[in-house]
Amino acid sequence: MNGRKVVLFANTDWYLYNFRLSLAEKLRQDGYEVVLLSPDGEFGPKLQALGFSWHAMPMNRRSLNPLRELGVLAWLVRFLQREKPDLVHGFTIKSAVYGSLASRLAGVPARINAVAGMGYVFTSRDLKARVLRPVVRQLMRFALNGRRNALILQNPDDVAVFKQARIVDDRAIRLIKGSGVNCSRFAARPEAGEETHAPLRVVLAARLLWDKGIAEYVEAARELGREKRSVKFLLAGTPDDGNPASVPSGLVKGWADEGLLTWLGHVSDMPKMLSEVDVVVLPSYREGLPKTLIEAAACALPLITTDAPGCREVVSSTGEDGLRIPVRDSAALADAIRRLDDDRKLCRKLGLAAREKALNEFDEAIVISKTLRVYSELLDPAPHGAAVTSHRERRI
Repeated sequence: MNGRKVVLFANTDWYLYNFRLSLAEKLRQDGYEVVLLSPDGEFGPKLQALGFSWHAMPMNRRSLNPLRELGVLAWLVRFLQREKPDLVHGFTIKSAVYGSLASRLAGVPARINAVAGMGYVFTSRDLKARVLRPVVRQLMRFALNGRRNALILQNPDDVAVFKQARIVDDRAIRLIKGSGVNCSRFAARPEAGEETHAPLRVVLAARLLWDKGIAEYVEAARELGREKRSVKFLLAGTPDDGNPASVPSGLVKGWADEGLLTWLGHVSDMPKMLSEVDVVVLPSYREGLPKTLIEAAACALPLITTDAPGCREVVSSTGEDGLRIPVRDSAALADAIRRLDDDRKLCRKLGLAAREKALNEFDEAIVISKTLRVYSELLDPAPHGAAVTSHRERRI
């Protein structure tokens, strides 16, 4: 396989740096020439400093201007014609669609599309999202099919959505749970001992989007604050201005000024932050498979999340490795936090079970190994494409 070239294409350089750097490093280690592609941003130079070939492209995530988008697609075709990769691996819906279309036009032999969650168009109740949904579905049908093509999804719910909508041939689907976490970076927190009356420190760490359950988190903080509980609510992350569901920073500052929570902003050292909290919350409406929950689990922290696609893959319905609550239910979220505040031994029990699950199912070595198996299927297909066109869904 040495000497083959792959392009990893995402809608932000932040995503490449935070979610796919280990994959890029493993590919390079295995002898691939790795090219990274995304819109411009502060993480591109960091990728270059690590020795990667990173290129900025003129894509605006919020643009709906057809002429501008055709220009982006034309730019991408020219880029791929110049680079001549053997495989393009696109992440998120827009990059998957554009990457696949451009790859076919540029004659790239193989394509992998990784859709981590269904994104704003499929999760929002906004009128714009509802109008765009059938258009995006049709675009995906056109772009994501073809020979030597695979679609990687992160949870069974998304697999069911794609199958029901007949967006791609079922034989192209691969289920790989998550983008992986280097669990060795996250140490299990030592047991608290007898000090069980310290204020419970709860954090929600995510991009500040409404569909991450930000409103429900704030309302739970209000409810427990009215009870005069000493729970400390922390919020880590920044608004995502490229996403229509972004929470305005002024509103977040207002919550902080009101004393409802402490806003940490962007956190670059997740192991350190997680070592300083007691509970991790993610009341999301829908995920691919949330990396923050896996990182918290690796630290043996108790998890509270929703019974939503992606989230339910991390926290099981039995309640043995975390607490699951209904989506968009701030009262249930407050109840779950209250329960852990009153029972610190339960915190420890849930955290240890979550860590064991993270190590066994979500470590990045497992995920990268499964991903590279898809690379092999597409770059070295069995005769007549037998490896790619098995008549069952690939769960690898």
